[in-house]
Order: sequence, then C-alpha cells, then structure tokens
Amino acid sequence: MGGAGMIWLAWRQHRKQALFTLVGFAALAALMIPIALSMRHTFADLGLPNCVRQLAHADVSPATRDACEAGFHRFTNRYGSLNLVAVLLLILPMLVGLFWGAPLVAREVEHGTHRLVWTQGISRTHWALVKFGLVGAATLAVAVGYGLGMSWWVDPLTHAAQQGRLGVIVFDLQGVAPIGYTLFAVALGIFAGTIWRRVLPAMAVTLVGFVGVRAALTIVARPHYLPARTLTFPVQGSTDGRSMSRGDWVLSSGVRDAAGKMVMPDAQVMCPPGAPGPGGGACGADLGVGPGAYNWQLYQPADRFWLFQGIETGIFVALAALLLYLAIRRIRRIA
Repeated sequence: MGGAGMIWLAWRQHRKQALFTLVGFAALAALMIPIALSMRHTFADLGLPNCVRQLAHADVSPATRDACEAGFHRFTNRYGSLNLVAVLLLILPMLVGLFWGAPLVAREVEHGTHRLVWTQGISRTHWALVKFGLVGAATLAVAVGYGLGMSWWVDPLTHAAQQGRLGVIVFDLQGVAPIGYTLFAVALGIFAGTIWRRVLPAMAVTLVGFVGVRAALTIVARPHYLPARTLTFPVQGSTDGRSMSRGDWVLSSGVRDAAGKMVMPDAQVMCPPGAPGPGGGACGADLGVGPGAYNWQLYQPADRFWLFQGIETGIFVALAALLLYLAIRRIRRIA
C-alpha cells in the first residue's frame, strides 16, 4: 500500500466523522448567526460603537463615561444571559478531542484493524504520520473557522463587559487561542489512546486531562504571563478612580492604609472633592479607613490581549506537539 492508498484509507475511515462535524457546525452557525445580528443591531442602536471609541481614552469626561456605562448596562441586561451559551461553547474544542482524537488509535487497536495495515508494507511511523496529518489538517481547519466565527459572534458582548477581551470566558472563545485548545485536545486524545488502547478509557482520560490543563493555565498561569501593573489613586479628591482603559483585566483591588497594608480587600472608597475625609469626617471613617489611605488595583492592560493569546496558543501547540511525539513512540511498541 502506497502513500496515496494510505491517505485514501484514512479518509474512508474518518469521512463519517468529518460529515457529522460539518453538519454540527452548520447547525451551530444557523443558530448563532441570527443572535449575533440581533446583538449587533442593538449595540448600534444604543450608540455603543461611539462609546467604545471614546472610552479607549483615559481622559474621557465623567458625564460621557456615565452615559456610556448606562448604555452598556442596558445591553448587558438584554443579552447577559448569552454568557451561559458562551460557557457551553467553551467545550467544543474538547468535544473534537473526544470524538476525533481519542478513537484515532484506540479504536484501531481495540478492533485489531491496525495489524492489517501494518502487514501491507506500511511502517508504523508512516501509518501514524498519515493519520495524524490528515486529522490534524481537518482539526486546524475546524479550529480556524471556530475561532474566526466566535470572534465575530462574541464581539458585542466583549465590548460590553468591563474586563473586555481579557475576560475569562470571552478570551477563550476568540482569537487564535481556540486553535491551540483544539489541537491540544486532539493530541491528548491520540496519546491517551496509545496508553489505554480502548476508546472509552481514552475518552475519559482526554476529558479529565483537558479540563485539568485548561483550568490550571486559566486560573494559575494566565494572570502571570507578563508582570501585572499597579494603579493607585487617593481615597479623597476624585469621584472616579479608574484611570485605566475600559477592558483592563483587574486581578486584585482594595484599599490600603498609609503603610501599604490592605485594610479593605475587593473594595474602593472614593470621596468627592471637599467631602470630609478619613480621620476627619464621615467619608470612609466608619469603614476603618484612616488618614493616608489609598485605593489600589493590580491589573493586566487591555492592549496585551494579542500577546496573551500568542503565549497561551504557543503553550498548547507545544503541548500538542509533545503529545504527538510521545504517541508515535508508543505506537512503535504496540504489539
């Protein structure tokens, strides 16, 4: 059996999966496109595109900021429930790994069909590279389409969210990150299939492994891809302490005393100019805020979105490449 014959055989084996995947994505598009068009229409009617441009500058007037925040609030009230849909969409890369990656080797070994191919003059490495290459190319095409489509769909929700594109859910849905997630899920499924060699255990390991690695990077690693910046502003003398751009990812915040000790975590105290201040009146005194206290925020700037996308995608692509390399080594040892 030559290389062309091996490609044809791999296509014959996986064409039903390809068809089901295309039908699934077509059904998803038919459902999501009308919702996206409705969101964009409402976003424009509320004048929010102008707000996005204006709030990109830190020197925007308080009146403009308040009017825009009211518009974003109205939009969020109407479409905020779609965040639940966005959470469900996060599992799509994992599903590709479960139904494309995990059975790729495990089903062949479980049914014994791999022996037929290996006795036709096809080396194990050649067999693995052809199958991995074909499925990898299909996975890449699906992931690119998914990433582009989700970037377009989630754009209004992204602008309406206070944390913008760096928010935990919207970051994972758009850009190039879904490509890394999908390639990693498929590679993890393939590797699991070379270890357990049965479809159901391989799928279970893929599920647990994918969720574990994704959670670890999202919660532990992502906030520290680059050193976070610190913003401080006084408790008294300003009615709006945020000099950051809308869309910055606030990692931690609170009120610190004059010595720098956190006295009110996850809170802000802002006294208008001329109002009685800490230690001399009502503003903040009843909260235990003394003289010299200030507001403190630790954040990642919004303009680091693409850099963070590149870092995270690179991590998952590197993990996928390592898993495929290990899978090929394991295939050489299968009886």
